[in-house]
Amino acid sequence: MAGGVAAVILAAGKSTRMVTDLPKVLHEVCGRPMLAYVLEACRRIGVEKLLVVVGYRKDDVMAAFPDQNDIIWVEQKEQRGTGHAVMICEEELRKGGWQDVLVLCGDGPLVSDKVLATVVQKHRAEHASATLATAVLPDPTGYGRIVRDAYGNLQGIVEQGDCTPEQKNIKEINPSYYCFRTDHLLEALHSVRPNNVKNEYYLTDALAIMIARGLKAVAITAVAPEDVISVNSRQQLSLVSKLMQERIQENLMSHGVTVVDPSNTWIDARAQIGQDTVIHPFTYIHGRVQIGKRCSIGPFAYLREGTVLADDVVVGVFTEVKNTVLGHGTRLRHLSYVGDTKAGRNVNIGAGSIVANFDGKRIQNTEIGDNAYIGNGAILVAPLQVPPGAHVGPGSVVSRQDTQANHRGQTRRKAPRKK
Repeated sequence: MAGGVAAVILAAGKSTRMVTDLPKVLHEVCGRPMLAYVLEACRRIGVEKLLVVVGYRKDDVMAAFPDQNDIIWVEQKEQRGTGHAVMICEEELRKGGWQDVLVLCGDGPLVSDKVLATVVQKHRAEHASATLATAVLPDPTGYGRIVRDAYGNLQGIVEQGDCTPEQKNIKEINPSYYCFRTDHLLEALHSVRPNNVKNEYYLTDALAIMIARGLKAVAITAVAPEDVISVNSRQQLSLVSKLMQERIQENLMSHGVTVVDPSNTWIDARAQIGQDTVIHPFTYIHGRVQIGKRCSIGPFAYLREGTVLADDVVVGVFTEVKNTVLGHGTRLRHLSYVGDTKAGRNVNIGAGSIVANFDGKRIQNTEIGDNAYIGNGAILVAPLQVPPGAHVGPGSVVSRQDTQANHRGQTRRKAPRKK
């Protein structure tokens, strides 16, 4: 973007209404902190620098986003309102020399990159000092109202508590998607005074000052009603998660994935799933999971962090897979658990089989070679290497000692010893 665009993202709050010790922006929506969605939306439209304002448990927030060089962390030691949060970014904004700056809330994970792009494009096309995206809600209660003149020009934002009876009937509201010309915003912020009950500096007051000075301010109705929701309670967190889950699944289905029963399926935002794979009901996919093409998952399957499935893999009913690679054409049958394992091509892991990957102190790894057959109810005790083409009989308990003995020509025990 010519002239450069930065973003100030407000993420300093605690949120007493959520009754939590965790910073609000770190609460997860479909597997990712809600702040991550706001950061990614900005990145997708080419924002050059992300100034994230942190306060409550700032170290935890910063630790959740390591090694992200486009983030500048700005500490707000005392939370004194949205205007104050932007004011403390002044030094960084002036140093960076960005022509325009987006101002967004870190607790709004439903923010759309398409809307942000529209706001910036409109801002530039209109040569505006301030541009904001608005939404029209059937019930606008609780939101600041957008006040326009008879020609549709933006006159200001009136908060719910300050609305006249007529203004309360306005259904166009402010969901806090702002784009400002940086120098004009900073000049206006110096004139803001905390003349309110909370003794806080409001960003909307800066907008009012800019309009009073004759600077051009534009409001475009571009935000869908369902995208307005920010998270201020556990109930809203649940609602936003549901909406995000619908987006995730709609995106997957539009790229050729079959989700048999979307309302009874949960898929992490970080998961990648290939074309013509079928996800059966009551499947739960959590973490950075990669699934290839033409796979069949579930029903009642649980795929966890680090799982990688090649093409044509079947994961059966009531099966759990964790931090495991399953090669092309491998079959993992029902009622099985496989963790910390690398299985080759065309492996059959029978129903009720278990990889015992924890020895009481450490998690151990297992390797299963191509074309191996693991019978029903087998237990593979890690650490273990099962050679290609091996046949493990049903009900067998196999450990490293057993495979070593077998390599020396001794008879390997096929089933548990009777007591």
